[in-house]
Amino acid sequence: MNIGPMNIGPIDIDPALKALAAALHGEGPAVELSVSDDGGLVVGHVETPGCDDAVVVVRTSGSTGTPKATILTVEALAASSMATAFALKGEGQWLLALPVQYVAGVQVLVRSLFAGTRPWVMDMSQGFTPEAFTAAALELTDKLRYTSLVPTQLQRLLEDPSPETLAALRRFNGILLGGAPASAKLLDAAREAGVRVFTTYGSAETSGGCIYDGYPLEGSAVRIAEDGHILLGGDTIAAGYLDAPEQTADVFFEEDGVRWYRTSDLGSLDADGRLTILGRADDVIITGGVKVSAAHVQEELEKSDGVTAAFVAGVPSAEWGQAVAAYVALSPGFAAGTPAAAGGDAAPGGDPAVVLEQEWHRTLGLLAPKTVFTAPELLMLPNGKPDRLAMTGRLNSLHQGK
Repeated sequence: MNIGPMNIGPIDIDPALKALAAALHGEGPAVELSVSDDGGLVVGHVETPGCDDAVVVVRTSGSTGTPKATILTVEALAASSMATAFALKGEGQWLLALPVQYVAGVQVLVRSLFAGTRPWVMDMSQGFTPEAFTAAALELTDKLRYTSLVPTQLQRLLEDPSPETLAALRRFNGILLGGAPASAKLLDAAREAGVRVFTTYGSAETSGGCIYDGYPLEGSAVRIAEDGHILLGGDTIAAGYLDAPEQTADVFFEEDGVRWYRTSDLGSLDADGRLTILGRADDVIITGGVKVSAAHVQEELEKSDGVTAAFVAGVPSAEWGQAVAAYVALSPGFAAGTPAAAGGDAAPGGDPAVVLEQEWHRTLGLLAPKTVFTAPELLMLPNGKPDRLAMTGRLNSLHQGK
């Protein structure tokens, strides 16, 4: 997986650490990190009128539209850092293996500053590889070691891992896994390998993950709105969006002294207060008058042997209104890179992609995707999240061309 042009060789994070430290101490303006065309780290400074305690402005991923500039304050970042240390049972040294300009990367630097440790930067000049990750992990010297990954990265690390990579993964006291849903298959593989993984849920608007393994961190809260949307509240919630008061008012609100953020996701809480994410509110596909959860179909597809990840979307259909379509990543050894029409006869030689589609028609029936594109990997944004817009566009073109 290549999660974008992060740097040419390990980036120099010292200017970023210095600027963030000054902002955290109230001695400098808010910081915005970006990456130049040649891969260098750019440390910018941003005015945040009306928010004197702003530390950093983080652009959202833009996975579903135009990125927004989220303002994070001293209080929010301090609360997030302390709650994370409490959940992980200690502060320690962090490995930066994600782009530094997004919230997960920024938090590696911020947590390191609060802990008084120096983060190590993985060499991403050749993209994310198990060899580069292993080499970087072995450079960590603190007794407590942590990193943040996205599911696609962990999937690659656990695909036929070398003994050295397995040993490096097991050295971490905690690996935060976020940015996208992690399949049960991947989590089972991590547990079987002896890797300590914490699934996280959150966003730039919540200073990163504020739900670990389904439960809110100390100082955070979660509830479900009447329309099913997940509401996240507490000390880690952002001040709002830069120069966007209407967008801020749409999703942030105060209630009984608690600040809340209304997500775009649907969810449910069990009797113990554990959160289950049901998918995005705009992921409900209405096909032939039937409502289909894209998240449910994705989960079912990912149970199949040979499938490492899947993305499901609705595409316009003259016959059905919308049709279920899937962009599917297949493990090495499976035929990939070519479109396949759902429901077709098995190809000569038993094309694994066609065999999978026949399996889905047996197990999912009417919910099975009518258009499937297989590839070695999902399309990803620079921050490691699935590029929903690009994959939906490709599936739409494929479906209309059938």
